[in-house]
Amino acid sequence: MSETILTIALGYAQIVLALAGCLAGTRMLRGPRAQDRVLALDALYVAIMLFLLVTGMQLGTAFFFEAATVIAIMGFVSTVALAKFLFRGEVIE
Repeated sequence: MSETILTIALGYAQIVLALAGCLAGTRMLRGPRAQDRVLALDALYVAIMLFLLVTGMQLGTAFFFEAATVIAIMGFVSTVALAKFLFRGEVIE
């Protein structure tokens, strides 16, 4: 019984996270300002990272957890670099 509930919950989570990624991608492409695009990029990498974590839980594979860690690190660094560029106009001082 609990395995069935877990399978249904993970499938539902994958659908919702895929929808969130699609909506964030749409906002990133159509955002009126650069700040909106940076926030959409931040939401997109979080949605993709969580999707990989849920997929790793469903399949029981450690590969997805490592990929999610790499995406989290790269997403954080890119968000900081883009925010610094928008704030100051340069990344490297």
